[in-house]
Amino acid sequence: MKLKLAQRLLVSYYITQFKALALVSPRRAAEKAFDLFCTPLPVKKHKKPPAAFETATRTLFRFEGMAIRGYQWVPAHANGKKVMVLHGFSSQVFKFDKYVQPLLKAGFEVYMFDAPAHGFSEGKRITAVLYKKILLEADRQFGPFYAMIGHSLGALAASLAFEEIAEPEQRKLVLIAPATETETAIANFFRVIKVDPAVKEHFRALIREVGGKDIDYFSVNRAVRHIPSAILWVHDRHDSICPIKDIQPTLQASPAHIRFQLTEHLGHNRIYKDAGVIRDVVSFLEKGS
Repeated sequence: MKLKLAQRLLVSYYITQFKALALVSPRRAAEKAFDLFCTPLPVKKHKKPPAAFETATRTLFRFEGMAIRGYQWVPAHANGKKVMVLHGFSSQVFKFDKYVQPLLKAGFEVYMFDAPAHGFSEGKRITAVLYKKILLEADRQFGPFYAMIGHSLGALAASLAFEEIAEPEQRKLVLIAPATETETAIANFFRVIKVDPAVKEHFRALIREVGGKDIDYFSVNRAVRHIPSAILWVHDRHDSICPIKDIQPTLQASPAHIRFQLTEHLGHNRIYKDAGVIRDVVSFLEKGS
């Protein structure tokens, strides 16, 4: 995980706190670690929206006391179907501006919402469970959405939402570099934030308490086995954040409802911006629409 200066300073501050707290209470140190795990890293926000957002209608809904802010676009020639695009951790919807015009041209009504603690939405932390709830609420208020296109954490949240959403067989799901296994995210986190084994044990217990499930539940590999929707899964062979090895169980099983598209040298973030990937996503959504 490559960190910028401000991010490294924040991490150093937390590490100092962890060491001091661990001497007194491994549980309290774990709570601090979990707070950092769920808090987006400081990133430079766009001062001016990309051009595509200047034509959008701003939308808003409230969930658990937070204002969730987003954008809506209506096509000139509508096909009657709505699509929602979801960003990942420490990101925001402005980064997905290249999806707007291709989706509109295909006739889809487009929605994007900043997740809690991201972009212009309120909140201080984000978890896969909270993100899932936000998606289900957005579907209730603005949907139904024919498809969700999710990147990284957004893709994990979408896969969890599709396990609970109404009539999933009538919908499509696009997973772009999904945060496939939460176990990997935790391992990556503790490679940066080095703590004692006792703190890690309490950290895992916290995830079970907050999420209501064991860690292996928060797995795209597990979720897609129960989703009857047509799924496009786009992943780069050289993704260092969500490694290709994590998708092997589903890739080898080759379920009929999942189409895999593997890319080369696009990594974890360039992949969703790639023009070829965007064309394939829109083509996948158009088929049978």
